[in-house]
Amino acid sequence: MRFILALWAALLWPAPAFAAWMEASSPNFVVYSDDSERSLRTFTERLELYHEALELLTGGDVPPPSRSNRLTIFVLRDQRSVSRLHGDSNIAGFYRPRAGASVAVVPDVENVTGSQAFSMQVLLHEYAHHFLIANTSFAMPRWFSEGSAEFYASAVFHRDGRLQLGMPNHARAGELAYASNVTAEELLDPAAYAARHKGGNNAFYGKAWALYHYLVMERARSGQLSAYLKALEQGKGARSAAETAFGDLALLERELKAYLRRPSMSTLNIQAGRLQGGAVTLRRLSEGEAAMMPVRIRSQSGVTPEIAAELVLEARRIAARFPDEAAVLTALAETEYDAGHLDQTIAAADAALAIDPDQANAYVQKGYALFARARSAMDRVEAYRAAVAPFLALNAREPDHAIPLIYFYRSFIGRGAAPNDNALAALERAARIAPYDRGLQIEMARQHLRLGRLDKARQSLTVIAAAPHGGTMAERARLAIERIDAGQPVDEKALSAPATPSVATEAVRGEGDDADVDGEDEPAGQGQR
Repeated sequence: MRFILALWAALLWPAPAFAAWMEASSPNFVVYSDDSERSLRTFTERLELYHEALELLTGGDVPPPSRSNRLTIFVLRDQRSVSRLHGDSNIAGFYRPRAGASVAVVPDVENVTGSQAFSMQVLLHEYAHHFLIANTSFAMPRWFSEGSAEFYASAVFHRDGRLQLGMPNHARAGELAYASNVTAEELLDPAAYAARHKGGNNAFYGKAWALYHYLVMERARSGQLSAYLKALEQGKGARSAAETAFGDLALLERELKAYLRRPSMSTLNIQAGRLQGGAVTLRRLSEGEAAMMPVRIRSQSGVTPEIAAELVLEARRIAARFPDEAAVLTALAETEYDAGHLDQTIAAADAALAIDPDQANAYVQKGYALFARARSAMDRVEAYRAAVAPFLALNAREPDHAIPLIYFYRSFIGRGAAPNDNALAALERAARIAPYDRGLQIEMARQHLRLGRLDKARQSLTVIAAAPHGGTMAERARLAIERIDAGQPVDEKALSAPATPSVATEAVRGEGDDADVDGEDEPAGQGQR
């Protein structure tokens, strides 16, 4: 086991000493990298421009997330480091959407003008999902979710400040040419797709990109995509909405094929000065934080019990060297919790908060440990009252941090009490803040089912069923929706996540593979422990 730890540490930990890790903080992102200040600033500024472009093009006016709800991005030295961390040699980067703890891990991203490196396309694809799910009031069809992410991920940042979107998708050319065709009708009608495609490779992603590109850029189809989305939002069925907006779907397919044969494609150009971007602040991490960074990356990327048991030993060694650094002690608390050491978790969190009461994750880790204790307490009412205290303290500091809202609700469930109106409102608020957290949406759906709110339960389930990359949770949600629509009872316990914890992952494979995205399911609230 020590060999395993040494292996991934060597991949993440630059030699000969601790790297000069930097933190870039902006309204929507927190980025950690050991690259140069100039490179890190450029990278983060481009992400903010990309976020603003998404706002502009989708018509949104999105308020900045609270500090802990920003996307954290760890930039590693190369793709091999990312692959080792994930456990798949073909992975080019991965994204884990969790309430209050969303993380993306990518290899060193070169700040180039012109076409982006594949690793940057990976990140932009996944952030498009993150943004659109968080800022769309209804469940997006799968083709729309994937097609739009592919469209936006082709972003080109020009030297003169222009941002160009909707570039030809060369990565999907082979798929469109050689994989089994998926028609426009099959994209727009899930029943038709299910009837004709029973697995195996097909051109779904490439064709979804093509259809989205065509509907956005083709003048003859102007306004139809908006009409289609409006029809879906108003409750029309998938095929009915498509036929109302686009007309004859067979004609749409013929025109789409002709569109793909054109020698050139139009793109969207956002001129320099149209986007302002968010302010980026750089901070050089302390020696202790830099030393702990490989541990933190490993811990926040997901650990097995075996790795957790070894990781905490390394965290303790580092904390012993830097006992007065609150961030180091907070990271130690997280590894202690992952290893199942509840007393040590609380002690490390308390030590961190005594130095710096703004260490949000220290409150969270202490709360996790107290909740774990409360489950086996003799006086569960008193135990859960004590357990929720760190979350209440954090909520007072950061009202829109999703995790305290979730655990305030869970304090009622844990002690066997019916959640009061405040607890229900807290859970609903958390679900609105983090709609991309499938475990949380399942929890919300189960609560609606307990209260007999079938319409609201269906709404939560629809978000899960439409998850971009499917998975077990999506299938369970689809089955539950079918039962609701048929007037049949739904057992809310049947929506429980698998007994074996895992971390939801969306991981994009490197070039030479399918460049598809794998999705694993997570227990309700996993990522909030």
